[in-house]
Amino acid sequence: MKQSTQLFDRLEGITSIYAANGQEADNSDRFSVENYQLLKQHNIFSAMVPEDLGGGGASYSDMCQLLQQLAGLHPATTLSLSMHQHIVAANRYNHTQGRPGKALLEKVAANELALISTGAGDWLASNGTLTKTEGGYLMSATKHFASGSPGGDVFVTSAPYEDPEDGWMVFHFPVSTKAEGVQILDNWRPMGMRGSGSNSVVMKDVFVPEETIAARRPRGEYHAMWSVVLPVALPLIMSVYCGIAKKAAEKARERCKQSQDPVTPYLLGEMENALTTADITVKDMIRIVDDFNFTADLDTVNEIVKRKTIAAEACKETARKAVEACGGPGYLRDFGIESLLRDVMASHFHPLQEKRQHLFTGSLAMGQEPPGQAFQS
Repeated sequence: MKQSTQLFDRLEGITSIYAANGQEADNSDRFSVENYQLLKQHNIFSAMVPEDLGGGGASYSDMCQLLQQLAGLHPATTLSLSMHQHIVAANRYNHTQGRPGKALLEKVAANELALISTGAGDWLASNGTLTKTEGGYLMSATKHFASGSPGGDVFVTSAPYEDPEDGWMVFHFPVSTKAEGVQILDNWRPMGMRGSGSNSVVMKDVFVPEETIAARRPRGEYHAMWSVVLPVALPLIMSVYCGIAKKAAEKARERCKQSQDPVTPYLLGEMENALTTADITVKDMIRIVDDFNFTADLDTVNEIVKRKTIAAEACKETARKAVEACGGPGYLRDFGIESLLRDVMASHFHPLQEKRQHLFTGSLAMGQEPPGQAFQS
């Protein structure tokens, strides 16, 4: 996978700081705002924005590789970063296809904005209320799993609205983290990914100007926008988990070099097979996206979500075998591998979750339209 020297050179000298900031944040169950500030200083948030729009022009494949490398240093910050990057990627794809996306990309580049997605908890139906008011709408909702929210700048969110003529619709729009009526809760207490800052956000009567609404779609139905979002989002996200799996395997190899236990080679062999599966699968997801040259349709989505399920299970198996091969020390926090196992378990919960993917893929195999249940979190 070809790497952009300019992009990867930005990380020179900050890797140890990134890892140390992440460790300190994990120890106190908080988000590493310091890591986000570090990434902003090196223009990582605008790295994938096209150069003619003020960004770094990094390729999609390079960003996936960057996320994989950063994940070995601090998984939680990197997962939040991948959420930002998938919004950039979706808007970049839309821009290349002559659809709206340019305005957001330019704002990210001009201000090094960190974007926060609330899409994981919204999907087809979204949640909350929109009430018509002069010049726009008042939005109230509680959005969950807003990764990176303590260090982010703009929520990319949505809410349902009952249009007098078109019926129930879902509107998509940005909301500043500093907007009146926005409250970021401190309620992220998970098993793993403790430092991702995936807090819930309460929005109470937040004003949404009419001109900021970027998309309108029928509520509860599959929309073509997901054929853009899922293909670009999942390889970025799974690159993080593949990076975690590689770090766990690296630690296990080092720990087990002098092992006299006759079972250890078998466990490491299982680990290596699982890691190879994860690596090959994630690389193939990136290949499908083809640096934004993919076709945004159900067939592409299907190929991506199948591979997401396979990659997630392989990443989890890699970390499980890494801990098992290390024996008792692998279970201790000070060794630094059990946290990788906890973090990688979160891979299951990103859409589409395994059984929902089976429902989606199986329906397509039967020549049917994908059921809405597959997209409900």
